[in-house]
Amino acid sequence: CAVVLVSRFTDGYLFGLLASVIGVVGVNWIFTYPYMQLNFTISGYPLTMFTFLVVSLVTSTLTTKTKEQDRLRMENEKVKMRADLLRSVSHDIRTPLTSIMGATSAILENPALSPAEQQSLLVDVRDDAQWLIRVVENLLSVTRISGASTIHKELEAGEELLSAASVKFRKRFPEITVSIRAPEELLMIPMDAILIEQVLINLMENAALHGGSTTRIELHLRREGDSALFEVADNGEGIAPDVLPLLFTGAVSSAGDESADGKRNMGIGLSVCMTIVQAHGGTMAAQNRALGGALFQFTLPLEENHHDDPGQDPDY
Repeated sequence: CAVVLVSRFTDGYLFGLLASVIGVVGVNWIFTYPYMQLNFTISGYPLTMFTFLVVSLVTSTLTTKTKEQDRLRMENEKVKMRADLLRSVSHDIRTPLTSIMGATSAILENPALSPAEQQSLLVDVRDDAQWLIRVVENLLSVTRISGASTIHKELEAGEELLSAASVKFRKRFPEITVSIRAPEELLMIPMDAILIEQVLINLMENAALHGGSTTRIELHLRREGDSALFEVADNGEGIAPDVLPLLFTGAVSSAGDESADGKRNMGIGLSVCMTIVQAHGGTMAAQNRALGGALFQFTLPLEENHHDDPGQDPDY
């Protein structure tokens, strides 16, 4: 059993072979007569040695192949994530850039434009520039993940993170009310605070941009077993049923309504959110609220490599 375990949880063949030799010598020393002495003339001893070596080699080979397959699978997932993201943002970057070029050209080449018309074009330029900033921030978040083998986590106060995200959100959407509800206990969560803050901002901006009639956003945090459960709820129009299954795939624009302006694709931000949460070992889900609006939930494990599924808040 020890030979199998050592071969299973170590890389290569060296440690498995050493465990085989130590195991055979240990059995000979402790469990065979004369006790506490080495006797290599015992009948069947060569067969035992050979069996241990075979078990070690087979287990080490299987373990090495399994770990290699896992490594290749993770690399393939990263490549697929990059490809999906680049495919998704190609249109989202090109469209606002074209709009900015058109608006600025109209202002520069048409001096007869009234101040009101110029103001309207400049507002469009500002909105498109803000959208580009958001796309770039999402790209940087994904680069931060894919460029490292593991997420660098530090214990952070969950309530402070909610407050910081809401402050940044209100600078862009001052007309939307944001309320925060957190547990009385100080909930310290192992995470990359920059990435999780980006998740919260993405979810709030999606509620503002795609909720239709969103005037209020609620940020909730509570403990669910061994996980911290974050919730972002709004009072908007909710999510179309045919869009829900595609929310986190980066392909929302192909299924949703593109009648607005053709560039406000929330699929990019949500696919980035899912990638960040999964990199932390958490889960993410979305649903429509019974009283109207949408509810996004994601969990983060309070301990490394341990997390549960998100629970449901009875208020929704």
